[in-house]
Amino acid sequence: MAGKFELYEDKSGGFRFRLKAGNGEVIAVSESYKTKDGALNGIESVKKNAGDANVDDQTA
Repeated sequence: MAGKFELYEDKSGGFRFRLKAGNGEVIAVSESYKTKDGALNGIESVKKNAGDANVDDQTA
């Protein structure tokens, strides 16, 4: 089963999304956006940029 983005309204009336793995586990949660369109743009940005993103290991 493929992962999915869930778009929802938070307690403050903002819009957030979470990315869930195929097994249903939450693997990422967004910031709060003022508009639904803002959150949808955030989802598109993750889709566009995450595949080629490098890992910046700042623990060393």
